[in-house]
Amino acid sequence: MSTAPAVRLGPRSATVLGLASLAGLMMFIWPLLVRVEPQSMQHGPDAPFVFIGILPILIVIVLAEMSEGGMDSKALAMLGVLSAVNAALRPLGAGTAGIETVFFLLVLAGRVLGPGFGFVLGCTSLFASALLTAGVGPWLPFQMMCSAWIGMGAGLLPRRVTGKAEIAMLVAYGIFVAYVFGFLMNLWFWPFITDAEVPYHDGHISYVPGAPLLENLHRFAVFTLLTSTAGWDTGRAITNAVAILVLGPAVLATLRRASRKASYGVIPSFTDGPPRN
Repeated sequence: MSTAPAVRLGPRSATVLGLASLAGLMMFIWPLLVRVEPQSMQHGPDAPFVFIGILPILIVIVLAEMSEGGMDSKALAMLGVLSAVNAALRPLGAGTAGIETVFFLLVLAGRVLGPGFGFVLGCTSLFASALLTAGVGPWLPFQMMCSAWIGMGAGLLPRRVTGKAEIAMLVAYGIFVAYVFGFLMNLWFWPFITDAEVPYHDGHISYVPGAPLLENLHRFAVFTLLTSTAGWDTGRAITNAVAILVLGPAVLATLRRASRKASYGVIPSFTDGPPRN
């Protein structure tokens, strides 16, 4: 059974994804590279502009995929269906104790349908679920970008791994991205808060404007370990692992069967019929 991505990624699409990921990375880390002052609004003033910047990126990626034959109308229909399913799944956990039901399907779909599809699905899934759960806020553009990376990364995993080894690889990947998601989603607001202290730790874990990069990174790593790693992030990791382990084989088989029947990216050819008398 072939594990090649159903929606292939061409050179133009890969370039767009690379540039979009670089821009997204800067969206998270720029406060560490320049001096910023903590403020109660956090990213409130600039979040709408970040969101407006993400939308054209999605459009460009989809157009690049379609122009190279990687994403056709059938793939767009699948994108809509999976985005709706993910949006419906998210309220089942709603993030309580780190239980997030939105990521396992994203990982499995990215694995089957490819990195470009996974990137767009990550954005659309989080956007749709935010509308459904009233979760629209300054954090949404950052959640969309993190989820896009999760879907893209799943599509970039080694293709030769199959069977039980594939499930084990996806479980490990689901655990890994659970902690990466928590790390990045802490980073989007950490430089903008003040007095980020915990009673059971002696030391300064708040962002210090103008401090060397490594010092601030150390404070941030301690902040993340003490505030989210053992709790929210571990709950998310367990949810991903259990869902992929239990549902992964069936969902992978279903998605691959659907992609084979849809024949994504195959351009139909038409031949003249027999001459009419």
